Amino acid sequence: MTRFTLPRDLYHGKDALEALKTLTGKRAMVVVGGGSMKRFGFLDKIASYLREAGMDVQLFEGVEPDPSVETVMKGAEAMRAFQPDWIVAVGGGSPIDAAKAMWAFYEYPEISFEDLITPFSFPTLRQKARFCAIPSTSGTATEVTAFSVITDYQKGIKYPLADFNITPDVAIVDPALAETMPKKLTAHTGMDAMTHAVEAYVSTLHCDYTDPLALHAIRMISADLVDSYNGDMAARDRMHNAQCLAGMAFSNALLGIVHSMAHKTGAAYSGGHIVHGCANAMYLPKVIAFNAKVPEAEKRYGEIAASLGLEPSSRALIAHIQEMNRKLDIPTCIRDYEGGIIGEKEFLDKLPQVAELAVGDACTGSNPRPITPAEMEKLLKCCYYDEAVDF
Repeated sequence: MTRFTLPRDLYHGKDALEALKTLTGKRAMVVVGGGSMKRFGFLDKIASYLREAGMDVQLFEGVEPDPSVETVMKGAEAMRAFQPDWIVAVGGGSPIDAAKAMWAFYEYPEISFEDLITPFSFPTLRQKARFCAIPSTSGTATEVTAFSVITDYQKGIKYPLADFNITPDVAIVDPALAETMPKKLTAHTGMDAMTHAVEAYVSTLHCDYTDPLALHAIRMISADLVDSYNGDMAARDRMHNAQCLAGMAFSNALLGIVHSMAHKTGAAYSGGHIVHGCANAMYLPKVIAFNAKVPEAEKRYGEIAASLGLEPSSRALIAHIQEMNRKLDIPTCIRDYEGGIIGEKEFLDKLPQVAELAVGDACTGSNPRPITPAEMEKLLKCCYYDEAVDF
């Protein structure tokens, strides 16, 4: 038996934000990141709609990129004081992911972060609150997924939390929010979405319910991402839908080692963070080459390529993704990321530990080709130096 889970309601298209007026409850805690949602007027609009629905509203602002365990605990404490029956998370993946984890600690103050690291180990939620997610970026699709990524900065590790309990009750996919994204964020989140769809299609847990979502998302992203990056707002609006479809696919089919590697390299180095979507974009061509040694994976990569009008092979798909990365000004390898902020010595010193952690990541189990720590070290080196994957 296989499970397929999505939000109970998904509102999309122009003025979808107005759906907040239909929520029923007494108190709503709005969780948000930096100042962009306030600066563009969306935060005031959200609070106004919730008050129109008859709710008291409190804000929890300032969730940082790559949200920390500490931020999650502060948010949960604020929720316990306010006692919301709706949690409304708005912004990029970070505030929505943080709010999902806050939700668990709000309803179960006695649990620890370590209790939640094991996939699908969350306690039963919705004892105190329901959850509404409103994305402002077109990539993570956390508004429709059973996932949250939280960073333990003391350990330098990003933890993907996974449980169907944290799939939101309501998702509001309003393209107006995505139109405010800066250019680089558009590129990185868009390639995150592409990686979600490609990994979902070749995952060992793909099925008839996830395949059409993944393939259609890939076609949409391939057609619209570069134009969206270059300022075409109609393409930007379509990308907001495409990333959501990719999320529906991967939340149910799961992912693979591109994400395992991005999670474990993201916060590992003192030179700076590797932005998640950019990491996925750099690693995806190398992982396709690695996985394509498995005949079934090669077949499915070929199906993706054929759906894009390309030669039905992993080689053609790799070339297509590399060309998209070039048009999006994404570097080809870790060594070239942000002018070389990830130094070679630190990368090599930490390589065995990062490789072992990546193999143990929650996303590795559904990758189409098994991988050992030694193979992961070789693959990460290929991603650092932009070397061919020949093993």
